[in-house]
Amino acid sequence: MKTTALKSLAAFSLAAFAFAAGSAYAADEKIEVTPTPKVTHQELAAIYVLSEVCPSLVSDQAKFQQGYAKLAKEYLPKESSPVNALQQLSKQKSFSKILGEAQSDAAKAGAEKNKAICQELTTYAN
Repeated sequence: MKTTALKSLAAFSLAAFAFAAGSAYAADEKIEVTPTPKVTHQELAAIYVLSEVCPSLVSDQAKFQQGYAKLAKEYLPKESSPVNALQQLSKQKSFSKILGEAQSDAAKAGAEKNKAICQELTTYAN
């Protein structure tokens, strides 16, 4: 189950988004990354932004990586490597606008709120 902090992440990261994007394709390999029906690309962008923001905000990198991997797997359960699928999706031109909005939302949230979410993610793997 998702914790309240992760729900907060979705709320603040996705507040500015009003539309859902279609499927994107992974870089040179043309691997289709299709989220499950209830998962939007805005949510995937918000999750990816955690991988950019959190490493400098948490002290236990291993626990963060475990929590991040668990979160990614919950949102992309059909992917054999959801973290890699998010990385590939982040490189797609069609995803850049959505990703930019998620990055902007994370910046607006500020370091304190981001740190709280990142810290919560370090306990998420348990």
